[in-house]
Amino acid sequence: MTDSRLAVIVLAAGQGTRMKSRTPKVLHPLAGLPLIGHVLAAARALDPEHVVAVVRHERDAVAAAISALDAHAIIADQDEIPGTGRAVEAGLAALPADFDGDVLVVSGDVPLLDAETLASLLARHRGAAAAATVLSAVLDDATGYGRIVRDPAGALDRIVEQKDASDDELAVTEINSGTYVFRTSTLREKLALVSTDNAAQEKYLTDVIGLLRGDEHPVAALPAGQSWIVAGVNDRVQLSDAALRLNAMIVRGWQLAGVTIRDPASVWIDRTVTLDEDCEVLPGTQLKGATSIARGAVVGPDTTLTDCEVGPDARVSRTDGTLAVIGAGASVGPFAYLRPGTVIGEDGKVGTFVETKNSTLGRGAKVPHLSYVGDTTVGEGTNIGAGTITANYDGVNKHRTEVGAHARTGSHNVFVAPVRIGDGAYTGAGTVVRKDVPAGALAVNVAPQRNVERWVAANRPGTAAAEAAAAASGADEAPETP
Repeated sequence: MTDSRLAVIVLAAGQGTRMKSRTPKVLHPLAGLPLIGHVLAAARALDPEHVVAVVRHERDAVAAAISALDAHAIIADQDEIPGTGRAVEAGLAALPADFDGDVLVVSGDVPLLDAETLASLLARHRGAAAAATVLSAVLDDATGYGRIVRDPAGALDRIVEQKDASDDELAVTEINSGTYVFRTSTLREKLALVSTDNAAQEKYLTDVIGLLRGDEHPVAALPAGQSWIVAGVNDRVQLSDAALRLNAMIVRGWQLAGVTIRDPASVWIDRTVTLDEDCEVLPGTQLKGATSIARGAVVGPDTTLTDCEVGPDARVSRTDGTLAVIGAGASVGPFAYLRPGTVIGEDGKVGTFVETKNSTLGRGAKVPHLSYVGDTTVGEGTNIGAGTITANYDGVNKHRTEVGAHARTGSHNVFVAPVRIGDGAYTGAGTVVRKDVPAGALAVNVAPQRNVERWVAANRPGTAAAEAAAAASGADEAPETP
């Protein structure tokens, strides 16, 4: 049920220079989503009336990504005045003028902050009838963070940024996570009073806490249960740290849901993947995007699947696949490459060193070894011989090959598309198929074999081959023993 008294403002305007990247910081991928995607998902889980994302750096790219992730999010633009306080002002301005509930402020680069923690923060804020509640954390090393300064009674007194902190304040290990809940009316009022008169010449959102305290409004700070929950991602080291922790949680969650994962440290699973109970993921496997694995399937080892569908009881070994559908009971690999548009029917097979693209294999159809099958339809029960190539490209256009049901094609064939091989047809080894083969026919076009006798003796005298041939000839010509 929508909470009509709640709005969420997501701060996504920062440049993120420490990432040293052309990609805006909040768009760096993590477990199948950009960083900000995790934040938006946690925010939406609270069912707020409004979600506002504040953007500035690489504005168009960030706004487009946010809209793709959350079509109902409101995009607000921060102007040239720097600081979190100014960003929140931009977010407030994008809300309806008559909104007077609570505003939850979160940062777009804190991907591990979950909806449960946010819900606890909101409940604490409302239960205490506070004007503001800050989510804090205790760190071994608080360098770079604003410090939570409490009064002698233990209540929140103020938040001091690193650049403005005294030596005593720098010794404090409780930090501001950058996540807050405010009463909207008081937040609007106090933000108007915040200046940029500080070491960084920024409009700090944290200054609102001091102003509220000065007017004796109740404010509070709630420590997070674990410090890693509020960890921001500011560089690639922190990004990898977040990825390791999040992946460990994802893998453990699937194990508890009935998925066998024997080596969790070597398996990577995106947040967007779905797994049925009683499937198995073997070591060295990466499951990405919208991949789904059905019950009884075994995937891996050393397999990467992106946006793939694996049916019940299928086996996929040492395979790289993207946008492929693998039917129930099918077998893939080892060392197969499934490109987009591959559909393998029930009990089908794509074997060792086989590449497929934009092709459909019918029920029980097999391409066992060393082949390229592109832009092709293979009928039910057909076997494609080893070393087959579908020549689907004429230099300008792609053309399709059609192989009927229960056909048997020979080894080392080339099918020059467009071409059709009929149901139940055969092709001989080494055949180049340039025209249609009728159902039940045999297609062969290899020249008759010609043997040139004693060629080695005449052209390679003195070689080991010549000596072996001579010995064999002598043995063949030796008279029988009476």
